[in-house]
Amino acid sequence: MYLVLQALRLTKYDYRLSNKLDTDLQKLRCRVNYHALRFTDPIQELGKRLIQRMREKSRYFIALHLRFESDMLAFSGCYYGGGEKERRDLGAIRKRWKTLHTSNPEKGRRQGRCPLTPEEVGLLLRALGYGSDVHIYAASGEIYGGEETLAPLKALFPNYHTKESLSRKDELTPFLAHSSRMAAIDFIVCDGSDAFVTNNNGNMAKILAGRRRYFGHRRTIRPNAKQLYHLFTNRGNMSWDKFSSQVRKVQKGFIGDPMEVKPGRGEFHAYPAACICEKTDENKSNPGSNQEIVNRTGIRKAIGEPAYPVYTDEEADGSDTEDDPTGTGEEVVITEDDPAAGEEMVTEDDPTV
Repeated sequence: MYLVLQALRLTKYDYRLSNKLDTDLQKLRCRVNYHALRFTDPIQELGKRLIQRMREKSRYFIALHLRFESDMLAFSGCYYGGGEKERRDLGAIRKRWKTLHTSNPEKGRRQGRCPLTPEEVGLLLRALGYGSDVHIYAASGEIYGGEETLAPLKALFPNYHTKESLSRKDELTPFLAHSSRMAAIDFIVCDGSDAFVTNNNGNMAKILAGRRRYFGHRRTIRPNAKQLYHLFTNRGNMSWDKFSSQVRKVQKGFIGDPMEVKPGRGEFHAYPAACICEKTDENKSNPGSNQEIVNRTGIRKAIGEPAYPVYTDEEADGSDTEDDPTGTGEEVVITEDDPAAGEEMVTEDDPTV
């Protein structure tokens, strides 16, 4: 079959993605992941049309992998305050995985193992400097709690779009019965966005992050959920300026700057350094060569990117740690004096009031 069609079909293939292989194999993996493997034409065509429709609405847009479906919440074992109904709903779904251990929901949140709620994602983005006029493409299935759960996010970002809202009924109908094809459409739009925000650390998010680095740097934002937990818990005791500056502090190292992780560090699928050539001196001196500019602090940002997390010169040193941007292994302490405040910080009125 392979000799005739130049294709090989593997059945019952469900192995986890390996991280470190020999350099030659890593490079081969990149050739396969980023060049050989392609979606079918119907999927690619619809994905490209949706990107075009987003561009017609705004020059700049964010793609958000929301990942707040009931199966994800059940698998994580997290609890979001929905009372007995939530425990019953998610508990029934959780029984599908017979090998899962009993979890401690509160401990899971403290350790950063739970997805942020849609409202928390919205607050994170507003704290990082994204205004209410930014257009968002949300990649997700059916959100647990439906419109009631999404309402706070939509209030923060009214320009909220999905593949369902952007597509005509006849365009999406052929894919509705196939969840993997629906996810592939989301993948294409997320890949074409100016900034990609992931709400979990699954394979789709990792591969998208790696692809966006491989084909020229585009920003990928990962919530530092472990540190953000303490900020969201104490949100009511802080002014908006204090909250937003603390968010920017704990997100240092998680906002997708080009040199955020040194070569050889991090998870390969998210940081395929073995496959990326170093820039020449000419390219290093020409920031426009990859459609980026350098702001006053030396942090690179995409052309057209709105007011964005801006750190002082002392803070703009990147991060080489995956889970602890402080580099100390300690939790961030909320202090009275704001160490991250500075005249270059973007401040605004509290968007939640």
